[in-house]
Amino acid sequence: MKTSHRHLLVAAVSSLGLAACAAQPGIAPVAAAPAATPPAFTGAALPADIPSQLPRNARPIHYDISVTPDAKALSFTGEAAIDLELYESANGIVMNALDLDVVDASLTRADGTGAPIPLIASTDAEAQTVTFIAPVPLDAGTYRLITHYKGIIGTQANGLFALDYPDKVSGAEVRGLFTQFEAPDARRFVPSFDEPSYKATFTLSAIVPQDDLAVSNMPAASETPLAGGLKKVTFATSPKMSSYLLFFATGDFERLAAKSESGAEVGIVSPKGSGEQARFALDSLGPLLTYYSDYFGQPYPLPKLDNVAGPGQSQFFGAMENWGAIFTFERILLDDPTITSEATRQQIYSTQAHEVAHQWFGDLVTMAWWDDLWLNEGFASWMETKASDHFHPDWQPLLDRVDGRERAMGLDAFATTHPVVQKIRTVEDTNQAFDAIAYQKGEAVITMLESYAGEDVWRDGLRTYMAQHKYANTRTDDLWNAVEVAGAKGLTAIAHDFTNQPGIPLLRVGSMTCAGDRTTVALTQGEFSRDRKDGIEAEGRRWQVPVLARAGEGAVARQVIAGGAGTLTLPGCGPVLINAGQAGYYRTLYSPAALAALRGRFASLAPIDQLGLLGDNFALANAGYQPMGAALDLLAATPQGASQKVIGDVAGRYQTLYAMFDDQPAVQKRIAAMAGAVLDPSMRRLGFEPRAGEPALDSVLRSDLLAALGAMGDARVLAEARRRFALLDSNPAALDGPLKSRWLGIVATNATDADWTRLHALAKASKSAVERSTFYTLLGSAKDAALARRALDLALTAEPGETVSASIIGAVAANHPEPAVDFVQANQAAVDRLIDASARARFLAGLAAASHDPAMIARLQGIAADLPADVRKPYDKVIATLTERSVSRPRIKGEIASWLKGK
Repeated sequence: MKTSHRHLLVAAVSSLGLAACAAQPGIAPVAAAPAATPPAFTGAALPADIPSQLPRNARPIHYDISVTPDAKALSFTGEAAIDLELYESANGIVMNALDLDVVDASLTRADGTGAPIPLIASTDAEAQTVTFIAPVPLDAGTYRLITHYKGIIGTQANGLFALDYPDKVSGAEVRGLFTQFEAPDARRFVPSFDEPSYKATFTLSAIVPQDDLAVSNMPAASETPLAGGLKKVTFATSPKMSSYLLFFATGDFERLAAKSESGAEVGIVSPKGSGEQARFALDSLGPLLTYYSDYFGQPYPLPKLDNVAGPGQSQFFGAMENWGAIFTFERILLDDPTITSEATRQQIYSTQAHEVAHQWFGDLVTMAWWDDLWLNEGFASWMETKASDHFHPDWQPLLDRVDGRERAMGLDAFATTHPVVQKIRTVEDTNQAFDAIAYQKGEAVITMLESYAGEDVWRDGLRTYMAQHKYANTRTDDLWNAVEVAGAKGLTAIAHDFTNQPGIPLLRVGSMTCAGDRTTVALTQGEFSRDRKDGIEAEGRRWQVPVLARAGEGAVARQVIAGGAGTLTLPGCGPVLINAGQAGYYRTLYSPAALAALRGRFASLAPIDQLGLLGDNFALANAGYQPMGAALDLLAATPQGASQKVIGDVAGRYQTLYAMFDDQPAVQKRIAAMAGAVLDPSMRRLGFEPRAGEPALDSVLRSDLLAALGAMGDARVLAEARRRFALLDSNPAALDGPLKSRWLGIVATNATDADWTRLHALAKASKSAVERSTFYTLLGSAKDAALARRALDLALTAEPGETVSASIIGAVAANHPEPAVDFVQANQAAVDRLIDASARARFLAGLAAASHDPAMIARLQGIAADLPADVRKPYDKVIATLTERSVSRPRIKGEIASWLKGK
């Protein structure tokens, strides 16, 4: 799953209406699913060391599911025939179920002997289970359970849900149906063993309108016309997989398709009228399949892979890796030249690369329980970067790992963090496991371990791991064992230190001596923290830290620092750079003299090391390990000719400094002037207008500079934004292009009443789901408090759309956190209906995260006081952040002001 950072099946004879599209698969026999592989617990109950919320006395073998959705009524009926094995005598069979009304159920022996046994269904909403109770004890054996039931079609992305959107041609409101089952929501679609270790095969049928396109994990095996303008689509049987990977969608869709080199057909399924907007994603989908098949040493096992575009959005995720049928929200899948920016195009690519990587890491091989979620998400994040670098090195995606590491450390530096391998015991625990620790820290640790093992050894270990565990479930140590066997001796001990305990190692650079052509560096290891520096050494966490370092222009040396201290011997002499190449997950605190030496040659460092030093030193200064001046001196040393990504990072840092002094205009003016001296040369070089054929990074940087300069009140940028906005009165297409959202964002932030009203009219009139949701969200970004209030009121109406309103509230909170929190508390029930169940617990706390009012801390503590431990976790994290901010912010502002006076 790609969270907001989490294949479709095509009906046989639908007309696509696209001359450029490949023909829809017919109803000729499809490729057979791979032969069933025995589950990890064949012949015995689920192993005791794998957590489960079910009794462990049964497992599914195969599901045969038939559903009939009523999109207008937002309900569906279902029938399921579930082949299962009961390991011991029992009075009933327990499965997961939520919001399902079981009409009837019966049980027969798989061999057909004996009469059907009627079952009574007893549901437990709190436990999210249904118990099928038999009139007499059931013997151990293999059975088929048949049940008829009714369910709900939701309006948020949980279970089977509806998305309403404007038709791309007529603008009329239409409705599509989709499913989202990760983490625990297949139980909203069918009574099931809805846990990752209970793998089974699935055959799905659906009765849908004759003209609709129905899609699922496997291709359509047959299609039968029915009375009343309906048809029954039956899909081929899937390979053995976890229930959360099942997928179904139906609606007025089209499919752009091609044959990949891997042999599988690939397709992009999207709302009718999307046309060539799907081309960019389609052109990358086949090569990704081929690349991953080779890298993992396992061919893609399904006959097709689709990526399905869903209008709307979610507060929980952006895309989902359903096996053979990826689901992605349209804004990060379709390339619409009227609004898609270059940064979004790159996000389209990386999101798809992430989800395709999951077809192996997550789908073919699945974690045994959610404790090891990072095996899915950390590896998919790492592979998306690797694949992006392979196919698009000009985007410099490896540099983005520094930003990802910083996001992870932003959580990991607080006492409220958790290990990469974490304890998951409730549904809410599972929902909250999808965070920067699982994704970005997971990716950072994998990057470090690959560097330690070497690329070839690492890949050989992954190939062995895939071959040994395909169609089964694993734990983290299964991976470490495979890589060690491949040749990475000692890797498991290092990996355990970084995945089984939380926190960030801090390496302090001590004495340095250069003798001859060798430099000796003393290092000591502690732990970096934002909120417990005084007592942190008493906690005694230690890591075996793989360090890459260099002195001057000497070769990079490698060494593991263990036991809390160590000495590096580096070839050559000159300024010492620890974490050269930025593959390590740790912070480095230099002495003032050592940092000054690095600052002196900052312009000659590789861009990734420039980004790493900036990230490290701002974090260390913000946390009080060194004065802010140390970080600001480094920022000021950034050369005007730095790489685009470094300039973009510098722009963001000046923008953050500027915002910190919103109560001191004179200081803001000084910061804006300093920023302009660094950023203006790049802005003049790039200009306001995109150029045909320009480097992709130039296009991204132009947008970043406009955002930063606009936020800092640059008169030229603000005037240009207003000029372009005014052109819309005579030419509705005046802003079309990659900067459309950027220019409108600048206008929206500084909006007058007339501006806001005009933007509102644009939102209502748009025929594009992406454009419409973008415009409505921008209405919430106004700095004017009265306009922010209008946006909040608008969010509770039906106008923006069920999945868009929450983003309006979130946009308001960026500038007005206290009113946003007030509004949500006053309208809690109504707001809850606008949020995915998976994201509901963290929504209110997230709104408060931008607050600088100390009173918010006590307010959140009051809200959290009576919440269950799993639900209050997001509040604890925000409370920790706000508490630390209330202490550090005055110091930070004082140190910045003092530094500015000296310049």
